[in-house]
Amino acid sequence: MQNPDRFFITGGVPLQGTVIIDGAKNSALSIMAACLLTNEKSILKNVPQLKDVYSMIEVIKTLGVKVVWKDSNTLSIDPDDFNNYEAPYELVKTMRASFLVMGPLLARLKKAKISLPGGCAIGARPVDFHLKGFRALGAEIITEKGYIQAEVKKLIGNDIYFDFPSLGATENIMMAAALAEGITMIENAAKDPEVVELGTFLNKMGAKISGLGTDIITIKGVKELNGVNYLIIPDRIEAGTFMVAAAITGGTVEIKHINPYYLKSCIVKLEEAGIKVDIEDDDSAIISNSGNIKSVDIKTMPFPGFPTDLQAQFMALMTIANGTSIITENVFENRFAHAGDLRRMGADIKVEGRNCIIKGVKKLSAAPVMASDLRGGAALVLAGLAAEGTTEISRIYHIDRGYVKIEDKLKNLGAKIKRE
Repeated sequence: MQNPDRFFITGGVPLQGTVIIDGAKNSALSIMAACLLTNEKSILKNVPQLKDVYSMIEVIKTLGVKVVWKDSNTLSIDPDDFNNYEAPYELVKTMRASFLVMGPLLARLKKAKISLPGGCAIGARPVDFHLKGFRALGAEIITEKGYIQAEVKKLIGNDIYFDFPSLGATENIMMAAALAEGITMIENAAKDPEVVELGTFLNKMGAKISGLGTDIITIKGVKELNGVNYLIIPDRIEAGTFMVAAAITGGTVEIKHINPYYLKSCIVKLEEAGIKVDIEDDDSAIISNSGNIKSVDIKTMPFPGFPTDLQAQFMALMTIANGTSIITENVFENRFAHAGDLRRMGADIKVEGRNCIIKGVKKLSAAPVMASDLRGGAALVLAGLAAEGTTEISRIYHIDRGYVKIEDKLKNLGAKIKRE
């Protein structure tokens, strides 16, 4: 049963104060999967208490792994009894990242049976690249009755070329190849911070991976890996969302615990829009907007391009900018569901294929709206903060998948928001 909670947001309050960013959801999920590559315990710090993290805990627990919260953001993962190779549909359907256990399953148990994954309805997201990579490493794969079954006598390194720099496939193949025999080279690999982070984690476990952050990653297989203690990086998408929150409300907010390099494309676009961004001490930024918002064009691209996960939030900002902006979505094909709800709030948005044309309006007006996915839901929260009147947002369980207590953080900045 999905949580029926709603947000009620009374807009028009410029946000003021300081917000601390939690650990990166997507980084935590892949690193949790990587903990299965050893029989030793690992301790992960700065893990965000999110719905997706809880889903991943349930997935790896069904595989025979012991998972314990040591405190509010520290996880102990002990795979000593890791013995089950099947990840069931009830769990995998809730979150596509659970498919990341396939690489570790093949590396450790030499077989895997995983349901085809679920998650947000924002595009096809085929797992074809993952399967192509596993086949190249020697796995035999059968797809039947909604499950993918894979078996391998032993994983052997190979050269793998991806048609598109898939984040999940790069991570899954890196994990499997870490324990394969010989050398694996991934060409057109994803360069995202989360991939770099996973590779850094694997190297700390004893893997031999080079080329992280470039489009050619080389993995020299080793016989075994060790358990480690690791600190998860801050969440760049949560940071970007709060940057836009400060901008859209005409406020001044200090955002702490960030990596400015990972946010460069977001910062550049905010500055182009006339928002002041001051980087402090390499791990915090002050965002202030006292004037008009200028319209800017955005094209989403794989990292280091503008992240698709911030497209919806920037669309909310552009609805009240001066002029016309065009947002082009190059990563997913169905990622404009939020446009209809923003229109209900008075936005002037026209969707044409992969492009959205947004003519800025003087103000947004409150309306009942519904989150259709995680980042689209965040965009509706931002629009509600800027709108006249009280906006009611339903299906906020989508938002809870990626933001830890977003209403509490916004309240601390002066927002009028409540969950009912």
